[in-house]
Amino acid sequence: MVDNIYNNIREVKRNALNEGIPIMQDETIDFITDYIVRNEVRTILEIGTAVGYSAIMMAFANPMVKIVSIEKDSDRYIKALKNVKKLGLEDRITLIFKDALEVSLSDKFDLIIIDAAKSKNLDFFSHFENNLEVNGSIITDNLDFHGYVNKNLSEIPSRNIRGLVKKIRTYIDFLKNNPKYKTNFYNIGDGISVTERRL
Repeated sequence: MVDNIYNNIREVKRNALNEGIPIMQDETIDFITDYIVRNEVRTILEIGTAVGYSAIMMAFANPMVKIVSIEKDSDRYIKALKNVKKLGLEDRITLIFKDALEVSLSDKFDLIIIDAAKSKNLDFFSHFENNLEVNGSIITDNLDFHGYVNKNLSEIPSRNIRGLVKKIRTYIDFLKNNPKYKTNFYNIGDGISVTERRL
């Protein structure tokens, strides 16, 4: 049974990589699953499901965890539904097919994961911060953006990438200077941050 679960998870990961669908790096998912265990996280909101790989990994980190994950790409959403069902996690992972900024939730979450359109990190944070439990955390992935964030803009030939880098830098400044929150940054995977309320 356990071997079958691991084989299915490996297949989800392999298929995503083969299809060029971005999923969390191993280092990042290891950090997050460890964080879930250490902090006894029970409820998670994930912005950016892709094919469900990270949600599945987080669900197996702790059998008590329940996850709501939002995805706006129909093909990825359908793949995620199939993958979640294949792993028998339909009762613990709820998938929402919609643009996250159009989703209104009343639930509170121990952990919010922002791993979607990098240009909208600040919008996602502002939209969902009221859904964060008092002692909850917000983890944002891909803050290094493949190393571009630490480069001089003049070194980046693509105008689109320069625009994304500027928005990510604005978000990082927002996290650093927000008096309501304390944020730690980690050189893990493609760069992540862990944000907690100042109590």
